[in-house]
Amino acid sequence: MMDDNWLLRVRNLTKVFGEATPGVCERTGPRFNSNICPKTGAVVACSNISFDLYPGEVLGIVGESGSGKSTLVQTLYFDMDATFGEVNFRPVEDGAVNILELSSQKKRHMRNHLMGMVYQNPRDGLNFNFSSGGNIAEKLLMAGTFHVGKIRGRAGYLLTQTEVPVQRMDETPASFSGGMQQRVQIAKALANNPPLAFLDEVTSGLDVSVQAKVLDLIRRLQQELGISMIVVSHDLGVIRMLTDRTIVLKHGRIVEHGLTDQILQDPQHAYTQLLVSSLL
Repeated sequence: MMDDNWLLRVRNLTKVFGEATPGVCERTGPRFNSNICPKTGAVVACSNISFDLYPGEVLGIVGESGSGKSTLVQTLYFDMDATFGEVNFRPVEDGAVNILELSSQKKRHMRNHLMGMVYQNPRDGLNFNFSSGGNIAEKLLMAGTFHVGKIRGRAGYLLTQTEVPVQRMDETPASFSGGMQQRVQIAKALANNPPLAFLDEVTSGLDVSVQAKVLDLIRRLQQELGISMIVVSHDLGVIRMLTDRTIVLKHGRIVEHGLTDQILQDPQHAYTQLLVSSLL
């Protein structure tokens, strides 16, 4: 059954900035139209988030700015610690352990070997002091590949796949356009063939024509490599193009969850209806 075939299982994931005192989650959320606790001032970035992600699936997370979607993926990628919750990841002890409770060393191993991340700002995902090839080499070295010829060959292949001219492999990303920087970041994120990749607002700030090329590239690579992805965006056009299922977040809570086509064609929650009507 599909229910038993999950790759990533998330249960009650919560992130609070400030004091996570009793009742802080109950005093915030969509029905209060705020994620700031009126009693303590704590910000509940996301609360009781639960979902499953399946092999080869692309899950969208959509919501306006401040809805908690970037916090959610950055918590899953260990950029920040969760306040509480449970996350199981099939490649780690066959999904039997809560990866949020593992040591820093084991989390680092997961990031290097089993995960990839593409940030909204390429400066968060790339080292601008390294060449584009050097950035890919950095990811491969951390994943345990040390043969220089293999590293350079892999870097050349990935740059070709992401439509970055190989002859520019030894140039730093600082000399590239924003769209090309984003493509180098995608190449780096996929360098170690991870089963799971996170994409956080990857087309924000790019020209519309460049956005379309980057989205086409992501969709092609995902289909060719069979990677599971979690795609964060405030743009329903991006969600429609890339994802199979979608979670809608408002003030850190899931207000709707279902097949992307279903949500876009027949949204049930008033907030989702507002988002969809703004797309039309």
